[in-house]
Amino acid sequence: MAQALLFPDPKPLDQRLGRKFFRQAPQRPGVYLMKNAAGQVVYVGKARNLKQRLNHYRLANPDRMPARHLRMVREVVEIEFQFCANEAAALQREARLLRSLRPRFNRAGVWPGKTRFVVWRTVSTRLDLGVAEVPEPGWQRYGPANGAAGSWLVACARLLWLALHRQGAVTDLPAGWALGRLPDSVSFPCGDDLAGVATALNRYFWDHPGELLAWLGARLDARTNAFERRLIAADVESLQNFADKPKTRETAAGQMALL
Repeated sequence: MAQALLFPDPKPLDQRLGRKFFRQAPQRPGVYLMKNAAGQVVYVGKARNLKQRLNHYRLANPDRMPARHLRMVREVVEIEFQFCANEAAALQREARLLRSLRPRFNRAGVWPGKTRFVVWRTVSTRLDLGVAEVPEPGWQRYGPANGAAGSWLVACARLLWLALHRQGAVTDLPAGWALGRLPDSVSFPCGDDLAGVATALNRYFWDHPGELLAWLGARLDARTNAFERRLIAADVESLQNFADKPKTRETAAGQMALL
């Protein structure tokens, strides 16, 4: 039988903001900015569902909450919301706020990471894809895409593998791919498909992402396994979100290398 707690877990945010604040928190995508008594933003986070995410901070249980977050919730007196169209847009907004505000309790994303480009090339009947800090001669490049480059490689590589191995299942993916663990470059023997996929890939980065997605869809739509369909849908969404990101001047300059 579980022993009843002698003292309930403290709820510092309930005490300062009120239980009504959490009951009425919006169930929509966005970012939240936690502020201290001086009005300084001490933490920035993003969520697909803001109400659900904020509930994680209500119980300040030292056995369940990291010490850094315990210190944070003891300082927070106000939480500001900024709504976004979807989770991908919230992630972009969060990244901009982290770089500009550098909140004290955030760790990841506060300082610029390494520059990373999406790179690819064709060799004979093979397509090579990868990410690189400094693209080598002979590789086409897009970027800098930085942290998004690795996620793009995972999604695109899995979709390409499944599209080119029509009899293969997700369980047949190379070791680690299903879990998102890929090396910095991967190769695909494409045979007669090389010209079509190479053209679609080039145009994907030059404001025509639909051609690559259509090329993949024509080869993946026949798959009926529910798990595979969910993985494919998630990876297709990742490619679409990547293509929808606003392009910086640096990225536009990088695209000129494709012409």
